[in-house]
Order: sequence, then C-alpha cells, then structure tokens
Amino acid sequence: MNEKFYSLPMEKQQKIINAGFRVFSQNSYRKSPMNEIADCAGISKSLLFHYFHNKRELYLFLWDKACKITMEYLTEYGCYEPTDLFEMMERGMRAKIRMMTKYRSMTAFVLKAFYEKDPEVNSAIHDSYQKYFEIKAQNALAGVDPNDFVEGVDIKLMYREMYLASEGYLW
Repeated sequence: MNEKFYSLPMEKQQKIINAGFRVFSQNSYRKSPMNEIADCAGISKSLLFHYFHNKRELYLFLWDKACKITMEYLTEYGCYEPTDLFEMMERGMRAKIRMMTKYRSMTAFVLKAFYEKDPEVNSAIHDSYQKYFEIKAQNALAGVDPNDFVEGVDIKLMYREMYLASEGYLW
C-alpha cells in the first residue's frame, strides 16, 4: 500500500474505505471490479491503483481495517472489563450492533470475506481471523474466574461456541 493514502484527508480516506466495503460486500472477490470501487469513492481507477497496488492489497487492507474497527468498538464498550463471561458477550453484541449502524457495508463485507473461497485471499483472511480471534479470546478470558463454572468445563471451547452462536444470531 502506498503510504500517501494516509496523507489524504480523513473524509476522502473514509469514502474509499466505505466504497470498498460496499462493493466487496455485494460481490465475490473475483467479481468486484476496481473501477466500481473507484466510482463509488469518487476517484479515478488509476488513483485507486496509486493508493493500492492491486485488488488483493485493497481487499486485505479493508479486512484488517474492519478487524481494527471491531477491536476499537469492543474496547470502547468495555467488553473486557467485567469478569462475567455473559456480560462480556452482551456488551460485545451491543458494540457490534452499534458498529452495524455506523458501518453497514463493513459488517456485510466481513461476513462475505470470511466465507470467500478465492485462493488469492482465502488463506490470508483465515490466518488473520485466527490472530484476531485469539486476541479477543485472550482479552475476554483473562478476567474470567474458572471457579464460576462447573469443574472440568473447557472455558476456551465454551467461549468459542458461544461466540460463534452469537455471531450467527447477529448475522
């Protein structure tokens, strides 16, 4: 990625990011044209390629941006403060619902990207997902008291199952 992207005014950066979220959330990776993203952002296709050398680079940038925004919202909503796992998960859902109202296309993009089968981006997305999921799980489970659960319960596995169920419900 060309670092000049970050020298753009924040409003212009946001237009490009939102345009990418929108177009990639409506199509598969392969069928998302860069010229459509550029049109939605109000810039030329060549300028978009000036900031992002290729479609893969833009796609992975957007994925990482979505992950960072999610982590910011989870932190802002105090999702890792309580020691009660269920309260943490409720705060997490509230944070994500708030995110969905502000970044409508981002949440659809994340879901689409997670299930993207194109080998050009699939493994990078899943590697990144594992990294971010581990960070979230570590943060969430750090304050949890294992004595609050039935003896022998695999808390990490339980958290993962509850997380996936709540994500499915959210979508």
